Amino acid sequence: MDRFAALADPTRRSIIEMLGERSLSAGEIGARFSASAPAISQHLKVLREAGLVSVEVRGQQRIYRLDPAGLEAFDAWLGKVRRFWGRHLDILEQELAKPEPGEGDNR
Repeated sequence: MDRFAALADPTRRSIIEMLGERSLSAGEIGARFSASAPAISQHLKVLREAGLVSVEVRGQQRIYRLDPAGLEAFDAWLGKVRRFWGRHLDILEQELAKPEPGEGDNR
């Protein structure tokens, strides 16, 4: 699944924010939502398939954490967008700084 599509859902964005603080078990994640355990499990699956989280099995628990590789892909994309807009905003700023025709005439 596309990383952006995975984050289109507010529950999945909340899960990502939680995991930004620390690794959590599936049960700990599920306890923070009113959704059913199978629904949370599905959200975690989508995030895992999108490469945004990884899972470690510890006995009966599944421990989820952010996957740095998936987040680096977002960062790379944001870098491209920033460079594009940075250049274009610089050009716009230069154009806006130019005097209007007839401006500065003291007639």
